[in-house]
Amino acid sequence: MSVSAELQKAIYDALVADAAVGALVGDRIYDGAPSEHQFPCVTFGPVDSFNEDLVCVDARTETVQLDVWSRDQGRMRPCKEICDAVKDALHLADITLEQHALIRIRIEGIRVFRDADGITAHGVVTVFADLEEIDG
Repeated sequence: MSVSAELQKAIYDALVADAAVGALVGDRIYDGAPSEHQFPCVTFGPVDSFNEDLVCVDARTETVQLDVWSRDQGRMRPCKEICDAVKDALHLADITLEQHALIRIRIEGIRVFRDADGITAHGVVTVFADLEEIDG
């Protein structure tokens, strides 16, 4: 499995296993929004990867955008609560990958805003992961 796909699976597993996240979104954590998605939910967004030039180590820093969606008549509070629960579940978490090595995972930023429809709150949680790719 690619290191990027393995990281996404580990993030998904950590969010699904977290009681606080589950209390707020249930099992609505998606790789892309389904056509009939329910609110609130978390979706995986864009990913950026930057190679690190280290001697004898294939390393990279990967940035994962998690999008948080809530629809509560334009209220921002529910979206903020979900974003904070996602941060608490992932920031500096002890997450182990099966084939590669996760050196560190951290939340670098959270942004919450109202979508143009006026009723949907949208949160963006920016996750940074330092990874070592291990040849198998």
